[in-house]
Amino acid sequence: MGKRILMVAANPAVSTTTGWPVGFWAAELIHPYDEFTRRGYAVTIASPAGGQIELDALSDPNDASGYSKDDALSARYLADPAFQALLVDTPAVSSLDEAEYDAIVVVGGQSPMFTFREAHGLQEKFSRFVASGKPHAALCHGVCLLLYLRGADGQPFVQGRRITGFSNAEEDFADSAVGQKVMPFRIEDEARALGAEFVDSEAFSPHAVVDGLLVTGQQQHSGRETALRLVEVLEGRG
Repeated sequence: MGKRILMVAANPAVSTTTGWPVGFWAAELIHPYDEFTRRGYAVTIASPAGGQIELDALSDPNDASGYSKDDALSARYLADPAFQALLVDTPAVSSLDEAEYDAIVVVGGQSPMFTFREAHGLQEKFSRFVASGKPHAALCHGVCLLLYLRGADGQPFVQGRRITGFSNAEEDFADSAVGQKVMPFRIEDEARALGAEFVDSEAFSPHAVVDGLLVTGQQQHSGRETALRLVEVLEGRG
């Protein structure tokens, strides 16, 4: 029987720093999804609150900005009505039984930075995967979820763990490109303050870090790398 993966993408929100509508990042959902499904894994796409999810405009290959115009894989999936239908009415992650899944993957985008602090159902579900000894992953700004978790001893979940996520160098680039502060805080700074060993690579290069059953990916170009590292953990090759 094939592995079952629970992928979680943030619900739509409005940035408190830019005023923009924000959501999930297309490549961070689609590239891992493609890797998992091509391997025969069954994937459920869920969200913290359930319902329709929407991608960040800059992650849309068809967006007028042209920022993600070279993301041919996402363009192909977003043109597929069957895949589009999976984004229209996602189940709330708290309504799903973690016993039915082999791993959880939380993808990023801008919305997690404004919504995951209060996403208690997602925090609880992710913690259950951790407690049950199942592989668990987070990607890019989705890594902010880990900052809100506590271990059984009450200590920060990230304390003493090797992780990555959207780096300060990448935040510097984003702020410079937009001309203002984009995010309300920085994952790298917060993770280090909580005692994590934050391991980044060259800005916007594929990079994922494995720490036991935890896999983290640096940014939107790390989706496939994150999926590959999770597959290794699932198959006992990590």
